[in-house]
Amino acid sequence: MLRLVVCIKQVPQVSELPWDPDTGRLQRELAEGMMNPACRFALETAFSIREKVGAKIAAITMGPPSAEEVLREAIALGADKGILLCDEKMAGADTYTTSSTLAKAIQSKIPRFDLILCGSSTSDGETAQVGPQLAEELDIPGVAYVDDIEITGNKARVRRVADQFLETMEMELPGLVTINARSYIPRYVSMTGFQAAFAEDITTYDAAALGLSPEWIGSKGAPTKVLRVYSPRMDKKNIVLTGTTKKIIGSLFSLFDDRIGGIIGKDLKTDKKAK
Repeated sequence: MLRLVVCIKQVPQVSELPWDPDTGRLQRELAEGMMNPACRFALETAFSIREKVGAKIAAITMGPPSAEEVLREAIALGADKGILLCDEKMAGADTYTTSSTLAKAIQSKIPRFDLILCGSSTSDGETAQVGPQLAEELDIPGVAYVDDIEITGNKARVRRVADQFLETMEMELPGLVTINARSYIPRYVSMTGFQAAFAEDITTYDAAALGLSPEWIGSKGAPTKVLRVYSPRMDKKNIVLTGTTKKIIGSLFSLFDDRIGGIIGKDLKTDKKAK
């Protein structure tokens, strides 16, 4: 039976992204949390594999105590167990310290695994780096942006679209894939799932339990430094054109000929002179 690990993440609701302007960190405790959408596709992929070849599924996440909610959601959907990496010293991690912390936890607490599945990216960062970096940390083969996966024996055949080309690749297990939101449509939680979510205990590990030095995790170990956080501003200016249709079109081209020319791929000023 395969042993699958699904890395999931609790992210703020898309409409709520409270930043601390001094530290550049998301103030996660102030926003309503949800499971990262791409992680739901990774979880559904694991369920699909289990239905075809049989598997045990462990969901793992790193975050504050509230991140337990997404692990219980994963169990309600069908995961067999949940693992939470929770420690104030882990706060402020960038993709490098996140992947190294996850790698250490998997190596020490889930040493025998066949496949790790991650979402292709997260809605609060969109870096798409943790999955590939985790594969490097664990020294296993990895493929990103996978649309479909088939497991046969100790090999995985994966398909993805890259640079408008359909690619089919094979890799030996253990390995890692990040999943695109294409082939696997997440399921809904069943009534029996709700019961399972609260019957199962969540296993929690802090930095000491994983043997991690505070100097190498969280914001202290992160080589990425946030210099400034700001929300972009967009100022709109309305212009009302009046008159006959011919006059309005003439005014439109007179005011915006450069922009219109850029869109249609013509130099309208040169075109007018030629006529």
